[in-house]
Amino acid sequence: MSDHNELPQTGFLRLKSIVAPNGPIPVSKSTWWAGIKDGRFPKPVKLGERITVWRVEDIRALLENGTV
Repeated sequence: MSDHNELPQTGFLRLKSIVAPNGPIPVSKSTWWAGIKDGRFPKPVKLGERITVWRVEDIRALLENGTV
């Protein structure tokens, strides 16, 4: 899933589908979490105690704005 056109239109994505090497955003997990903390990246949604996801719409917006 290296191209954001391959992302689903709606739904949720897990972290491994967002960041490198499998995802469209070329940052490490630690950089991603630091970016969430300082407001550069969208906040996650907790679906359960051990399940963290992000809205596809938020990831698409991030890619389309070119802020990555």
